[in-house]
Amino acid sequence: MTTPPRAGLLTGRTITNPVLKEDTIFLEISRESDGRHTLVDVLLAPGAGTPMHYHTDFSEEFTCLEGELSLKIDKQIIRLKRGKSVSAPARCKHRFFNQSGEPCRFQCRFTPGFPGFEQTLQISYGLARDGKTTAQGIPKNPYALGYLVLISETRMTGYLGLFQPLFNWLGRQALKNGVAADLQRRYLAVW
Repeated sequence: MTTPPRAGLLTGRTITNPVLKEDTIFLEISRESDGRHTLVDVLLAPGAGTPMHYHTDFSEEFTCLEGELSLKIDKQIIRLKRGKSVSAPARCKHRFFNQSGEPCRFQCRFTPGFPGFEQTLQISYGLARDGKTTAQGIPKNPYALGYLVLISETRMTGYLGLFQPLFNWLGRQALKNGVAADLQRRYLAVW
């Protein structure tokens, strides 16, 4: 995304996913909060978003800062305007998306902090920058996909949930065959 950095934010910790048209700034990582939370600031393009999923080990609180952020939590659609928040507890099926015609900006707080998800964002955005993802932002290398699913504690829903055992197996293989170490070496920042 070719948007200027957001004034006053930690631009040295900004990552960009050109495929998903998303910018994320790490405001506070798990290590800095003694594990209490991870806090990110996200700029999301119109039409962008995630598929339905859930996380096993952390909740997410979404706060709209600019524009309008839409969320589907279980079966309910919620449209957040500036200053409004909503939470998706651990194991709650959800997705976020921008159905407006303008970019939206929001903060997301993961509680407790989750280094694996922090790494997932860095690696997946790096793969997208290097042209190693599909048009939907999915890693082309199945071992990389499995590794990201494994370390993010993300679980797919619907028919994609049927592939969860395969994703987990691929992630474990990525640890054994060196793919995980290569992804870490290439894409993880030292903050």
